[in-house]
Amino acid sequence: MSAVPSFDDRLPEEAVVDVSGAEPALPEPVRARVTALVAATLPGLSADEVPVALRRVVRFAPNRRAKLGGAAIAAQLTADPLFRQRVGARIVGEAGDLGVAITDGVAPAAADPVEVAALAYLARPEGWRGLVEAAGDAVRAEADSAAVAGLVRDAEQRATRAEHDRAVAKVEADKLRDELARVREELGQVREEARTAGRALREAQAAQKRASDLLATEKGRAARATADHEAEVRRLRAKLAEAEAAAASGRQSARDARAADEARLWLLIETIGQAASGLRRELALGPSDRLPADFVADTAADRPGQQERSRPRAQDTDDPARLDQLLALPRAHLIVDGYNVTKRGFAEMSLEHQRKRLITGLGGIAAQTGDEVTVVFDGAERVHGLPPAPRGVRVLFSRKGDTADELIRQLVRAEPAGRPIVVVSSDREVADGVRRHGAYPMGADSLLRRLARS
Repeated sequence: MSAVPSFDDRLPEEAVVDVSGAEPALPEPVRARVTALVAATLPGLSADEVPVALRRVVRFAPNRRAKLGGAAIAAQLTADPLFRQRVGARIVGEAGDLGVAITDGVAPAAADPVEVAALAYLARPEGWRGLVEAAGDAVRAEADSAAVAGLVRDAEQRATRAEHDRAVAKVEADKLRDELARVREELGQVREEARTAGRALREAQAAQKRASDLLATEKGRAARATADHEAEVRRLRAKLAEAEAAAASGRQSARDARAADEARLWLLIETIGQAASGLRRELALGPSDRLPADFVADTAADRPGQQERSRPRAQDTDDPARLDQLLALPRAHLIVDGYNVTKRGFAEMSLEHQRKRLITGLGGIAAQTGDEVTVVFDGAERVHGLPPAPRGVRVLFSRKGDTADELIRQLVRAEPAGRPIVVVSSDREVADGVRRHGAYPMGADSLLRRLARS
């Protein structure tokens, strides 16, 4: 280390011990800077020059010495003027021109006021208290300026946030206006469809009335024909007395005429009845005891109870809250890609336990929501003795040579347009395929988290 002029060589002897008054209260930045300067100087002192109270501090790591030993250093500087003189001489000497200026009691205008105050406190030239107070005033002014700048930044941030909120509100308003326009357009379409349906109903009612009128007319004609026939019979009976041959011939003619009239009447009534029955079937469709998925199940999988039945499954993943929203839609149909789900959630289990666990969980969802639930497994493996599915859950296996993905697409295509169909599968091809047919694809993780929550 280069030789540093001692404090005694550069200051008058009376500066060694300051008796001008009590120690000033240093501003926090000045106190921290003094502590840091002394902490950095301690290792350069000889063992005799280091006070006993600070010998333990010297062993601290350089980056922790000021933090952990700051209180001890400050106390030693206050209580030990000789120690302060020693470290002050070293620090002022290392400060170069700034140290020389401080020793002369001059504070350069461009110097950092905190550095000036720290050096003045350690060197204690004439007027050092004024330098410390000036640094305190400068620090406080800087803090006030920083506070004002902070307030200005806060105001600018609030203004920016307000502008952002206004822009967001405008975007939301535009979205709401677009949504309102779309709803109005849909309402207009619904009204037009209602008008079309009303016209069709009125036309059907008019056709039914015409059919009823025609039936009544034909019944009148039949009654008149019957009356004419009976009159003819009476006339023939009156002539019966005249001649047996003529009577026999008249009776035969009457029977032939009546048979012809009855045949025509029966044919007419049967035709009208079939027409009315067909119209009735078209206009009064009764509820079906089978669902569209049942027809797919009949053609794509073996019937329940048969000797041999496939029972494998496919695979599944996303957000359970979104899944709950979709299942809350009226008459929703949940279709699950079985093994896709189980191999993501229960891969450590055997296939049998995977199937059982998934089907049991789906039974709980069916009981909670009342929705139709269908789980589809790949039929590459044959499964025997699968236990009965829970109430509301349909279990299907694809046929040999087919995949569960195709069976899922058949189920989606079989449903009427407009019914909420939710397909759970993490297979991208399955998701893209069912989305094109109007279904809602969901990842396997959404169902797994929904089952874990039940």
